[in-house]
Amino acid sequence: MGTKRLFDVVVALALLIVFLPVLAVLGVLIRVNMGRPVLFRQTRPGLYGVPFDMVKFRSMRDAHDRDGNPLAVAERLTPLGSRLRPLSLDELPQLWSVLKGDMSLVGPRPLPMKYIERY
Repeated sequence: MGTKRLFDVVVALALLIVFLPVLAVLGVLIRVNMGRPVLFRQTRPGLYGVPFDMVKFRSMRDAHDRDGNPLAVAERLTPLGSRLRPLSLDELPQLWSVLKGDMSLVGPRPLPMKYIERY
């Protein structure tokens, strides 16, 4: 195991342990305020473009216009989500992806799969 990977595992595990109560409270708050699902999953390209499911806490409603297009972010963002995002608390579940090796704490954030053709 390389130094960077060892760093990722140790720090992600420590942060998950420290933030476990926060993760639990946020999960309950999201469930009560927005219902299911509590987590937002999106396929992103990992190392060498290998896809993985990135997981975050849900911060928006799944709302669409009459034509089936998603509403603007400002219209879908919930009051709870607007509090989570500036503090990046919605991204705490990504520590699990770091622990699994799908992501790293250091490096670029994986973009949605639709952008992989540009790289």
